[in-house]
Amino acid sequence: MAKLYYGNSADPIEMPDRLLAHVKVVLATKLRRSESFTLSWQHPDDSVGARSTVWIQPSIPLRFVFSSAEPEALDPSFLTELATAANSSGGLTIDTSIEVPAAQIAADRPRAVVRAA
Repeated sequence: MAKLYYGNSADPIEMPDRLLAHVKVVLATKLRRSESFTLSWQHPDDSVGARSTVWIQPSIPLRFVFSSAEPEALDPSFLTELATAANSSGGLTIDTSIEVPAAQIAADRPRAVVRAA
């Protein structure tokens, strides 16, 4: 399980490595452009509270911790879906319980290279 630390909170947002790899690309792209937005997620059943939303902006530190040493392969269509959500007025909402299946990534396709527009 990967962890996303935001600001000075000691409590990370936990999610599968492949999902965090995709979220990391979207967050980094938005922040490189100095674009702020909201990130929302539901809490696991055993935690306090049902859901959270944080305001993502460039001056607040982010740290991505992955359980695997190997980088995850990225699915360009899933990246587009997340980026579109992040660009909307509702912000980016992620389901931290989903596994982004490797089957969505074509075997003959090179790893995605995401470039800022």
